[in-house]
Amino acid sequence: MITRRLLGAAALAVAATLPNPAPAQEAFPNRAVQVVLPYPPGNAIDLLVRALAAQMSAPLGQSVVVVNRDGAAGVVGSVSVLRAPADGYTVLFMPALVASVLPVTQPTSGLQTGSFRPVCQVFSNSMALVVRPDSPIRTLADLQRAAQANPGRMTYGTLGVTSIPHLAMVQWLGAARAEIEHVPYRADAAVMTEVLQGRIDVGSIVLGSAAGRGDIRVLAVFDRQRHPDFPDAATAVEQGFDVAPASFGGLFVLAGTPEDRIARIEAACASAANSEAYRTAARTGSQPANYFLAREDFARRLADDIAQKAEVLRGIRLN
Repeated sequence: MITRRLLGAAALAVAATLPNPAPAQEAFPNRAVQVVLPYPPGNAIDLLVRALAAQMSAPLGQSVVVVNRDGAAGVVGSVSVLRAPADGYTVLFMPALVASVLPVTQPTSGLQTGSFRPVCQVFSNSMALVVRPDSPIRTLADLQRAAQANPGRMTYGTLGVTSIPHLAMVQWLGAARAEIEHVPYRADAAVMTEVLQGRIDVGSIVLGSAAGRGDIRVLAVFDRQRHPDFPDAATAVEQGFDVAPASFGGLFVLAGTPEDRIARIEAACASAANSEAYRTAARTGSQPANYFLAREDFARRLADDIAQKAEVLRGIRLN
């Protein structure tokens, strides 16, 4: 009996010196993943995120739910993710402007260039200038001459101040050394309506918004190469202006999210982005063939965009 007691005490003493076993790692994900889109439902980007989420469910083994949180040009939804735990269960679907524009234009929001980590790029939208089909302005050179002859008297519309179509036009005006008055609207559709009604001279829009429309003429595409859906529309570069901004983006997670969880989300995103269902949605949304970028390439493109937008925003009066 004494021997057993001594042996038991010795065993407890030895056990006390051993390290505690590490707690079992929580499987990720073990519940639904929420993808926040900070824009209203029904637009082109909403259709893309829903197609992506549907295809991410299988590789993740959990439901992927899209939640629209509109407000303040993307700030409301982005900030809601900023306030969520950095655990990979709340993901942001957003253009790059969440890192390159909003931290500058909305400094009190708490958003910073490093608030989120890019995971995968799944869309890239070219910008374009549009005019009425009967407009005497046929080229960017025509627009430049007209603007220089009438400084501040011509007008152009976009879907809002510091939107990517607005910043694209600001870049072009700088390159063209011209002045055209900006008139902001809430959507590309409203901009095109105003162009067709003759209330503004030109519209700066997301190119895909003109897809399938035969009632408006694309004056120029801000890209390095022509878009396959608009083969007759010359790029600004072709017309002598080295201006090619794009609205690109995809999935972001909060900074501080564990690396293994980011890798899991990235793998699911890559699988979804290459599915036939998502490819069909991308074609419908006038996406280029190279819409997808993995994390490292997406991060490099984002870093370039942050630097470029900082330069453009310095020349814009924000208040």
